[in-house]
Amino acid sequence: MSTPKRYTITAALPYTNGPIHIGHLAGVYVPADIYARYQKMRGEDVLFVCGSDEHGVPITLKAKKEGVSPQDVVDKYDAIIRKSFQDFGIEFDNYSRTSGKTHHETASAFFKKLYEEGKFIEEVTQQLYDEEAKQFLADRFVVGTCPKCGFEESYGDQCEKCGTSHNATDLINPKSAITGNVPTLKETRHWFLPLDQYEPWLKEWILDQHKKDWKSNVYGQCKSWIDDGLRPRAVTRDLDWGIPVPVEGGDGKVLYVWFDAPIGYISATKEWAERQNKDWEPYWKNDDTKLVHFIGKDNIVFHCIIFPCMLKAHGDYILPDNVPANEFLNLEGNKLSTSRNWAVWLHEYLEDFPGKEDVLRYVLTANAPETKDNDFTWKDFQQRNNSELVGIFGNFINRVAVLTHKYYDGKVPAFAELKEIDKKTIEELKAYPAVIASSIEKYRFREAQAEMMNLARLGNKYLADEEPWKTIKTDEERTKTVMYVALQIAAALATLSKPFLPFTAAKLSKMLNITSNKSENNSEWRAIASAEALLEAGHQIGKTELLFSKVEDNEIQTQLDKLEATKKVNATEEEEVIPQKELIEFDDFTKLDLRVGTILEAKKMPKTKKLMVLTVDTGIDKRTIVSGIAEHFTAEEIVGKKVSVVANLKPIKLRGTKSEGMILMTENADGKLVFVNPDEKAVNSGKIIS
Repeated sequence: MSTPKRYTITAALPYTNGPIHIGHLAGVYVPADIYARYQKMRGEDVLFVCGSDEHGVPITLKAKKEGVSPQDVVDKYDAIIRKSFQDFGIEFDNYSRTSGKTHHETASAFFKKLYEEGKFIEEVTQQLYDEEAKQFLADRFVVGTCPKCGFEESYGDQCEKCGTSHNATDLINPKSAITGNVPTLKETRHWFLPLDQYEPWLKEWILDQHKKDWKSNVYGQCKSWIDDGLRPRAVTRDLDWGIPVPVEGGDGKVLYVWFDAPIGYISATKEWAERQNKDWEPYWKNDDTKLVHFIGKDNIVFHCIIFPCMLKAHGDYILPDNVPANEFLNLEGNKLSTSRNWAVWLHEYLEDFPGKEDVLRYVLTANAPETKDNDFTWKDFQQRNNSELVGIFGNFINRVAVLTHKYYDGKVPAFAELKEIDKKTIEELKAYPAVIASSIEKYRFREAQAEMMNLARLGNKYLADEEPWKTIKTDEERTKTVMYVALQIAAALATLSKPFLPFTAAKLSKMLNITSNKSENNSEWRAIASAEALLEAGHQIGKTELLFSKVEDNEIQTQLDKLEATKKVNATEEEEVIPQKELIEFDDFTKLDLRVGTILEAKKMPKTKKLMVLTVDTGIDKRTIVSGIAEHFTAEEIVGKKVSVVANLKPIKLRGTKSEGMILMTENADGKLVFVNPDEKAVNSGKIIS
């Protein structure tokens, strides 16, 4: 692709079944906002869209749980999410809703075009059905064992553990998420997008995209999907919440949420264009437009395989130029979980840390999971704020502003003679826009922000080396030059920090009394490299204020206490009460031959964690028993121990060793395994119960 004339930037549509947390921010919204702000500062024609994803099974499940309608759920969480984004400084050009009229019309028209052109396969298939609920079990209405990784709580559309996307009928041991019942199979008619027909094209297209600079994790997941063989994917569902299927035979069916949701980017563009009195089509139909999707890794398959196939089938739309998906962010060493409340919710953070929006943006970018899963900890949050934002960035700006007011009544002094150190520092300053831009263009936002902070470090080092607080007493002209150069660095930071720290940049611009730095090509970004001076001599700066404040230990402890309370609640909820098994007859119990035995020998079974091979004297024989106790006992401490043995258990082979019985064990109050001990005086030949 040649130099783009415009940019269409999308951020994954958040499900409106809960608020936004730091995992969403680190994975999608902060990097997308950085990229969009940067391109706008370069003077590019940029459209940045997102919106609430208001269809799909998670919405209906939430509604059932809360005893309200799906519309009530999406209205509630759309308001929370929308306000959180706005307060946090995520600057969308349009934030839409997939329940809106424009979206329903756009998605319906998209489906009808593919339907009329014969791009779908129409089939009657057997789908899982809950007889009690009288409902087909689409997607998250069913849970079971993932056919690929064996995770026992996989959803019907995707496994959260391995990320595999599949159909509900692929699950092993499926159960209804509504009633818990084992579903039956029932025939129903659906329309499928034949992904297999696009396989040759996809292989070529994705390989070409990867060569441009697609992330290895994105390319790898796409390649794995294609290598496994693509199959037709149903684009309709038997549900009553969603966009009705707009063709004959579609009664009682809606569009699959992952068919309708990405079309939300297009409908959001239409809404924006109508408001701005602009034409929406160039942003989606012109080859000189660069389309970039920002998503999390769990959405790679939808944005890199399913949606491109939809666009290709339609024929009128451009394809994504890049899909820079991030990995996952963990919290204090554990996977983020909305259902377990193991998260830092954005709306709660904004209440707990007013005025520190940029601190969270900074920490999430500095620790962004760009190439691997990363961990957010509150101690790291505090350290980065206090040591880096306060100690480096804030310290430099404060010293420059305070000294300018103290020595020159807040006016930028005229420099006298530029020494070699001054020229070198200015040259380094002018190189930073290109260095930071190079990282942003490659979607390396962590690296880009680090370079921005290096500019603040350059300023600190320059002041420390030149010591204007000393030279003011001996060489006033030298001091003017040093302060002039330091003020140019401060002005550059006011611009270069905008994509990363927008609230800080606005505060700094006000402090320096800067309205805008733009060159002839309307690029605020490139002006730093080309301008003779960012702050002219005689320019009056504004009142000094601290850019950042320290995060205190008690603030961090409050957050850690909140997480600890969540842990305790989760532990209580997870305590499993094993239900009583079905009743047995007394005669069944008397069949058990329980004997007192003595462990004669014990050794850990090789290449296992739990298994111990025991030789036991039962009084009637010496036999081998394999027992899963190796994590609780050493071989040495149990030799000679009296134990209770089920002597007439049918022998089985465990890892090639024949086990002829069972040692009776139980758990104590601490959850540790203990032996069901007989009387130590009991002889091995005696039965306990017969």
